[in-house]
Amino acid sequence: MNPADEVLDIVDERDRVVAQVPRGEAYDRGLRHRCVFIQARDAAGRLFVHRRTATKLVFPALYDMFVGGVVGAGESYDEAALREAEEELGVSGLDRPEFLFKFLYDDGAGKSWWSAVYEVRCALPVEPQVEEVQWYDFLTEDEVERRLGAWEWVPDGLAAYERLRAFRAAR
Repeated sequence: MNPADEVLDIVDERDRVVAQVPRGEAYDRGLRHRCVFIQARDAAGRLFVHRRTATKLVFPALYDMFVGGVVGAGESYDEAALREAEEELGVSGLDRPEFLFKFLYDDGAGKSWWSAVYEVRCALPVEPQVEEVQWYDFLTEDEVERRLGAWEWVPDGLAAYERLRAFRAAR
């Protein structure tokens, strides 16, 4: 199936479903939908960081410190988090990602989605999808921090990363 044809739940400012439309239409019309962000760490605690392929519908060829994606119509955030993590990491049998918090991402220019943030430990060997990931590595927190100003990152991932740092600092 073409990713643009995948049906998404369209939600309001309180994350209530108000419609269902194909992903391509949701993106074209700037309709608010749902996404999951999963911070994956290897057995040593390093973060999975990747560069998206140039064929991605949103933020092509940019770097990301999360795996994840859209929540399908009728799918829960938890279901989407496990599905997306396994798909993007290229593994099966992953532990269920742990839900941390949710926030509304809005870039002010027509890109808006409810964003559920998760974390998961992946001790399995990864084989990321070639359709999704053109480069990847596991980096320490310090390595990620050093690259924040040097690499072009997906803006929603940066927003989630900043909120995650604040979330952890408040614990």
